[in-house]
Amino acid sequence: MEYQNLPELDGLATLRAVIERGGTIEAAKVLHIGQPAVTKRLRALENCYGITLLERIGGRLRLTSAGEKVYLFAVQTLDRHHAISEEFTNLAKGKSTLRLEVTVGIGEHLLPDLLVAFTEQFPDYQIVSRLAYSRQIQADLATGRADMALVETAPDHPDVLVQKWQADELWLVCGKNHSLWGTDLLPVEDMRQYKFILREADSSIRESLDSAIKGIGIDKLNTVMEVGSSEAIIDILNRGKHLSFLPRFSVYERVNEGSLFHIKVTGFRILRTLWIARNRDALDHPVAEAFINMIREMPVVDNL
Repeated sequence: MEYQNLPELDGLATLRAVIERGGTIEAAKVLHIGQPAVTKRLRALENCYGITLLERIGGRLRLTSAGEKVYLFAVQTLDRHHAISEEFTNLAKGKSTLRLEVTVGIGEHLLPDLLVAFTEQFPDYQIVSRLAYSRQIQADLATGRADMALVETAPDHPDVLVQKWQADELWLVCGKNHSLWGTDLLPVEDMRQYKFILREADSSIRESLDSAIKGIGIDKLNTVMEVGSSEAIIDILNRGKHLSFLPRFSVYERVNEGSLFHIKVTGFRILRTLWIARNRDALDHPVAEAFINMIREMPVVDNL
């Protein structure tokens, strides 16, 4: 196998920084080197492959078709390098730290209580948590950047093991100012008449909702706002005259106390599953096992 003239990691990191930061000046800042050094590394990388990777169009550096392939390789290589470095760090610590990623909805409403309970039960263990979209979480699990995740959509990747955690449902809810407050049952076709505030399109909540409404022949709801936080949507519902579909685990306390109202829809329910996802290479992880055992004993929501 030929090992001569391989690209250096600093060259790959420089190419990635230039593309993701928007230029050589910004890349130099984040890499803590001078701009001439950035140019030198890029030239060395191009010499390594014997082809132009970047071209200047309209005053900005753009990837060539070859550059696109090398950039993708750089991202994969650097992410894997980072994952291995973290893995060695964890091994040195005796795997006492769990890298946990969760979707935004779970992070907003469920994660704080879970972390507090876990810290009280296992003071010698540490969890480093991060909120992300489901697609990013899957990529991080597959590349080893995360050990475990709590997600609202099951990842579909051969390197990711998935286990059922809890049942959930998307509830149609409104605030006290809405005309549907107290309505026993809403005909499904009447949903087209109302204004909705929904989570953003990349969220797990929105993906579940869009799939469900298309299944009953509704192309889309009358969405007047998209908001990247379920808590912010709840606040808007209490102030205005809108509807929203939100996870039961995020609104059941408000419904129970009477600040939100759960509107049932004729013949229409959006049932979901919350999932535990793990990197197959990180199954022998005492912190993950302890965390999983704990959360399985903690119901995330009472049945109303």
